[in-house]
Amino acid sequence: MNGDDAVETKEENVSFEEAMKQLEQIVEKLGEGNLTLEESLKIFEEGMELCKFCNKKLDEAEYKVEKLVEREEGKVEIEEFEMNE
Repeated sequence: MNGDDAVETKEENVSFEEAMKQLEQIVEKLGEGNLTLEESLKIFEEGMELCKFCNKKLDEAEYKVEKLVEREEGKVEIEEFEMNE
């Protein structure tokens, strides 16, 4: 079993929102500058895995939205989605 398997298993039970919270915490920790180089690299790697996970979830959601707005003629109408922050 390699490190990637552990990350994948861990992510299977994580929601998109939880992954984003974890990413925010990682950014805060890295921004503080109190970690050793090894610790920084470790959590940076975790952050990159979480980032890939979030991108995958966003791609899946985009695909589902496109399918939902697909018209009977087979044309896809993509509407801009604006998120209020």
